[in-house]
Amino acid sequence: MAEEQTAICFIDHQKHMVIDGRYLRDLEPATRNLIKSEYPSAKVTDFICDHDLLKYQLMRVDGMVKSDVKQTRKINRRLTRAMQSDDYEIVDVNENLERTLTMGQRISDAVARFGGSWGFIGIFTSVLIAWMFVNGASLFGIHFDPFPFILLNLGLSCIAAIQAPIIMMSQNRAADRDRMNSENDYHVNLKSEHELRILHAKLDNLTQNQLPHTLEIQKLEIEILGQIRNELDELHREKAGQFSNDQQDGEKDEKETSDQ
Repeated sequence: MAEEQTAICFIDHQKHMVIDGRYLRDLEPATRNLIKSEYPSAKVTDFICDHDLLKYQLMRVDGMVKSDVKQTRKINRRLTRAMQSDDYEIVDVNENLERTLTMGQRISDAVARFGGSWGFIGIFTSVLIAWMFVNGASLFGIHFDPFPFILLNLGLSCIAAIQAPIIMMSQNRAADRDRMNSENDYHVNLKSEHELRILHAKLDNLTQNQLPHTLEIQKLEIEILGQIRNELDELHREKAGQFSNDQQDGEKDEKETSDQ
């Protein structure tokens, strides 16, 4: 029965209790592959003691930690480069338009601004009413544009013909402003999308790699602590046995001395 509970470690070639080690078939594939990388002839039916297994478990933990740190640094470098990237130019629209503004464009903006206000409507309406009242009632003997106010219609047509292209010039400048704002928005959105992709990659790496590795490391740590506890218990048993033997030897010597 005692022979069935013992096995020979294929590394140190010593006999150990089965509970003080593991068969390779019971190990995780990653740890088993580490062992086979140093011992290619090892079989899944071979036995390895906890003392030798501890080395490969620590190597496995160290490999996972280094892999996670390497991947995290790689993603952080990509994120840093993306945040510091200046391969596009954000244009200050107001400053750019103000710097390139000509006298004609300033006049067109002023005309469009005044022509689209209630002040212009009030002044224009007042002029029309005064014109028609003066010429219709012949006030003060003034009667230079009798009904149907042909001169007034000609003046209004000329004003409309001149005002329309001036307002269109101002609208073209507004279209340029909108285009530049759209380009700025495009560049900002493009950079934000790039940074979000990197952040998603970092979250994916965290959930798909680092968290499983953390759980696996914790599992290995528990196994390692159990192995250390078993070795400490064995040392305590050996010390207790040695102390008992020393005590028995001492009692035996005292008995022999008393007999003499």
